[in-house]
Amino acid sequence: MKVGPTLEGGLRIDAEDLSDWEILHAILHDARRGETDLAQSLGALISEEAGAEDWRDFVVPDLRDEFDDQISKVAKAIESAMEKSGGEAGSIWISKADGFIWYGALNQARLAIEDLHHFGPSEDVSMEELHPARRSAFFRSQFYLAIQSLLLDHVMR
Repeated sequence: MKVGPTLEGGLRIDAEDLSDWEILHAILHDARRGETDLAQSLGALISEEAGAEDWRDFVVPDLRDEFDDQISKVAKAIESAMEKSGGEAGSIWISKADGFIWYGALNQARLAIEDLHHFGPSEDVSMEELHPARRSAFFRSQFYLAIQSLLLDHVMR
């Protein structure tokens, strides 16, 4: 898989084979896997005195809808590009307008992985001590972080 900037200020992800498409699909799986309601858990940072009840009543539903919308749009982009390529080599273009959507979906996936595995700082993670499933989750999280960095550097500026 290759990921790089486009001349139009976007990002292009080139999937080279079916395994690359599976990795991209993992974004959706990871983002939806967390048992924690991300919108609700962000509200847990607000004290009752600062308006936690208002946050739960007014902000959480909108935030939850926005998070679901990000994942749905990324899912549609991945599935459409995969279908177009027939599971072979193909590309996904992330425009400037879609940069925040992709960034948000990748962030949800990373937060869900962290919530499940509690890796902490990456420099503290020992690959030799990780079970293969956890190692895979760690690598996916690092891959998502790399794409987010490219989005910040080339798309969302």
